[in-house]
Amino acid sequence: MGGSSHWAKTPQQSVHEECTRRGVASVVAGCVDLLNGKPADDDLVLALGGPPADWVRTGEPSGPPYWLRVWAARGLLYAWDDSARPAVLKALHDDAWRVREMALKVVARHRLQAASEQVDDLLSDPSARVRAAACRTSRALGGD
Repeated sequence: MGGSSHWAKTPQQSVHEECTRRGVASVVAGCVDLLNGKPADDDLVLALGGPPADWVRTGEPSGPPYWLRVWAARGLLYAWDDSARPAVLKALHDDAWRVREMALKVVARHRLQAASEQVDDLLSDPSARVRAAACRTSRALGGD
């Protein structure tokens, strides 16, 4: 989920801008809230989701609610504090495969060794994309 979009900024750039505006701790806290199914303010949702999150202005959601959790996990790739660890570990068990996949990327990026067993379990996930992400994450954590 990298690269530029028609929004003219990458997700990483958008998250960094939001961290500059409101502080890393606030962005991380908002991401944790979203991962835990709690609401976050519209500006944070827009910063995390980019153009697909424009529905926060229109009131007409353009996709399933799990996208908020995907965007929140992606935000934690670029804004991190260890306080987010429990929410990320919980996200590895999310019903939505896209959330599990993104949570694995966060585990790999931040080398969350506490997730090793969960990562190993996800090597047999029903989703091929989750299995592939679990394999990459296992290597990042020093596994085989």
